[in-house]
Amino acid sequence: MNPSAAASDAFDVIVVGEALIDVVHANGVISEHPGGSPANVAFGLARLGMSTGFLTAIGNDAHGTAIQNHLAGAGVTLLPGSQSMATTSTATATLADDGSAGYAFDLTWDLGSAAAAYQPRLLHAGSIASFLAPGAAEVKAILEACAGTSTVTYDPNIRADLLGSHHEALSIFEELVPLTNVVKLSDEDAAWLYPHKSPEETVQHILALGADLAAVTLGAKGSLLLTADSDVNVPAVRSVVADTIGAGDSYMAALIFGLLTKSTNGWTPSVLESLGRMATTAAAITVRRPGANPPSLAELQNSLA
Repeated sequence: MNPSAAASDAFDVIVVGEALIDVVHANGVISEHPGGSPANVAFGLARLGMSTGFLTAIGNDAHGTAIQNHLAGAGVTLLPGSQSMATTSTATATLADDGSAGYAFDLTWDLGSAAAAYQPRLLHAGSIASFLAPGAAEVKAILEACAGTSTVTYDPNIRADLLGSHHEALSIFEELVPLTNVVKLSDEDAAWLYPHKSPEETVQHILALGADLAAVTLGAKGSLLLTADSDVNVPAVRSVVADTIGAGDSYMAALIFGLLTKSTNGWTPSVLESLGRMATTAAAITVRRPGANPPSLAELQNSLA
């Protein structure tokens, strides 16, 4: 992938990964909403005022059009080649009484020739797209092309039912981490990838693999952010929970926003604290309302104030 300076200047962030339609079953009612972890991150970044391009694989169908309109409504640019599939993938989410969601997927992931020559300030990759063949190989190639020139962030957002064997998924994850600067995962992701490690041991291991910053979200216990020289525990923001859909993606979007706007003096404990507080607050806003509905910049700033 040969970067184009003109294309590079167009975006603060490029997100690469899956977009799909969430079919939500809740209290006997079925509703459909655009989703997919990387798509949610792109949407959240655009709402925070970041110039955001999104490289994905959706169909030229009604579901694909719904996704495109949803993203455009926040200001996300769908990159050329992204409407490459015969049909758009879906994820069926069933909500429990506590607002947590269980998922079943009908997903095909193949970037094909969609990879474009962009070199943004920051590249984010995530979730199923980094594991699922054949598109996962193209995601890795994009990370390889941007490593060392763009800041690279990664959220594995584990969906175990789609990842084949644990050994294979862990191998893919550990091949990607050295290509990244920042890795974020949930405590559930950490427990699945490294069942015999504590969250603290997991993030230390991720740093040893080559990441500069590792963050793990701990639900009601907040989040943990570590670098080689600093570590902070950021408490959770108390919130009434409508559901948890998109909470981790809002955390990721706000973390990226902070990386691009606040971490100018290195990742000192005070900078990590600021990054974690911003990301945790964004997640807390999101869980107060149904669906993956991340905050605007004004909402986030008001809550932080």
